[in-house]
Amino acid sequence: MTDLGQFQSPTRKAPRGRNTKWRRFRKNIFVSFFIDLLVIAGTALVLSLLIKTFLIRSFFIPSGSMLETLQIDDRIIVNELVPDLVPINRGDVVVFKDPGGWLGEIQTPELDPITAVTDWVLSAFGVTAPDSSQHLVKRVIGVSGDHVVCCDADGKITINGSAISETYLAPDKKPSDMNFDVTVPEGSIWVMGDNRDNSADSRFHEDLPSKGFVAKEFVVGRAFLVTWPFSNFTWLDNYSDVFKNVPKP
Repeated sequence: MTDLGQFQSPTRKAPRGRNTKWRRFRKNIFVSFFIDLLVIAGTALVLSLLIKTFLIRSFFIPSGSMLETLQIDDRIIVNELVPDLVPINRGDVVVFKDPGGWLGEIQTPELDPITAVTDWVLSAFGVTAPDSSQHLVKRVIGVSGDHVVCCDADGKITINGSAISETYLAPDKKPSDMNFDVTVPEGSIWVMGDNRDNSADSRFHEDLPSKGFVAKEFVVGRAFLVTWPFSNFTWLDNYSDVFKNVPKP
């Protein structure tokens, strides 16, 4: 009998050169993908840093001084073109650095290297805002030259002799339990929190060298958007109607 095994074709093996080329091709694809990923991530980081440095920044709200407009731990977006390129207006919600003595001594926690690097990267992308506690958020009531007085016979704040009805305040909130009579110096603003019963604002710092005013050099920018939590997502109004009848100083 004929041995059938002799008629079976031997298993074909790919030439050694072909396997080498395929492995090299796959390696090149992986390397190319990895490089592209690094370039994309690096570009995103650079753009985020540029945007953060020159255009907008993210902050979170550490206190209840702006209730009910802003809730504790709300995350806000700030336009950093204000006030250098865009003027500050009455009613704007602004973020500013401590002009001196408003926050007292700030304790900066020490972070381990890994946490510090992680925090820096996340803040660069706007995911975190680690320096929020070193800033304040208030509403602008008076701008340069304004004569701001509290209060008239109806319990309202007057600006340059015109009373304002502050519709951004909660219905049970008075404009102020403290009397004051100030004229805002050139290049400064007078600010107050919307939660007037719990806001250490300009009214409480008249004994400091700044006299309670915030020089524009301390202003980081104007808050214009609440982004998180998503249930609080909203544009921040500056209530121009409240101040529309205020005459120029």
